[in-house]
Amino acid sequence: MARSRPSALPQTLAAALALTLAATACTGSQTAGADDDTVTVGMLHSLSGTMAISEVTVRDSVQLAIDEINTNGGVLGRQIQPVLEDGASDEATFAERAQKLLQSDNAVAVFGGWTSASRKAMLPVFERNNGLLFYPVQYEGLEASDNIVYTGATTNQQIIPALDYLREEGHTSIYLVGSDYVFPRTANQIITAYADHHDMQITAEEYTPLGHTEYSTITNDIARTQPDAVFNTLNGDSNVSFFQQLRSAGVEPDDVPVLSVSVAEEEVEGIGAANIAGHLTAWNYYQTTETDTNTGFVQAFTDTYGADRVTSDPMQSAYNGVYLWKEAVEAADSFEVDHVRAALEGISIDAPEGPITVDGQTQHVVKTARIGQVNDQGLIDEIWASPDPIVPDPYLEGYDWAADLTG
Repeated sequence: MARSRPSALPQTLAAALALTLAATACTGSQTAGADDDTVTVGMLHSLSGTMAISEVTVRDSVQLAIDEINTNGGVLGRQIQPVLEDGASDEATFAERAQKLLQSDNAVAVFGGWTSASRKAMLPVFERNNGLLFYPVQYEGLEASDNIVYTGATTNQQIIPALDYLREEGHTSIYLVGSDYVFPRTANQIITAYADHHDMQITAEEYTPLGHTEYSTITNDIARTQPDAVFNTLNGDSNVSFFQQLRSAGVEPDDVPVLSVSVAEEEVEGIGAANIAGHLTAWNYYQTTETDTNTGFVQAFTDTYGADRVTSDPMQSAYNGVYLWKEAVEAADSFEVDHVRAALEGISIDAPEGPITVDGQTQHVVKTARIGQVNDQGLIDEIWASPDPIVPDPYLEGYDWAADLTG
């Protein structure tokens, strides 16, 4: 059931929705997929395709949280038994695999997704089956569902603070480049509305398909037009080609900084520090974030997966999702979705990014916004943070300039 105003679904999701409409729906609350000793959860990530560069590490962080919880006695005396599925960088596959996890595996919760296309495809599956999805990635906002817990940032916790930062730094002409699906297009509608209200100029708006690798036309145009900054909403391994070709075009971050909202430490490693050092990112967490909890988290992750591995905002948000679910289950003394959902309101944990709290009205998380700059070692140094954690406002109800976007 939708928590608030439903957001329109793009036509590209027709195949995914056809799957859900054809499926037989479960009624009532999802019952615990468990015996007396275990409880089943789903892990649904792109382990293949263009998004694997980003989502494999999220899989690893979810598994780390599950292993930690199991080592410490599990949840309500039961060991968590994960069922892993590959979304294969395809929204229809995400919908199909979500249906399988809820109906065949009886998963009491599912952790996963990355692109908004995958989330939009899964949303009706979870609503129809009264399942619970913990979605770990920043997104474009304009959505809230009773069946999704949004542990990444919504627009007023990432995109708007990023625009505020660029404007405060004197960058008023912005070049937009993004992947051609719902998140970049909706994000750029919001960015354009913000720019119109704040006397900023959008100099270009370019989109390429997911997995696209030829960016010389766009990078040469950036070099020729010299905007104050580029706002980048490319996703997946397209970022590797974009930044390599941007550097080949002679665009330096001191002259035209690129601010990315979907490039974290894992993607920086794939891009190569030499190609992206000096450029900017907007997230809520970095591996270098200075909290006591993060020190232990980074150590546990590298101890488990190797000293050469890095942590990032989406995988940290995914890790947090498992612990938020655990806390809600224990508060409810139940694995039933309706009981867990009711218990989520106000649940807080001391996360690697700092203390976070679930906002019960939106099922989003109160978070601190952070701007970072990629360093020569491939990590990201925080250069700005919001003074206080930001309450989520997915429908941008607190911004008059966004009225036409939200209806």
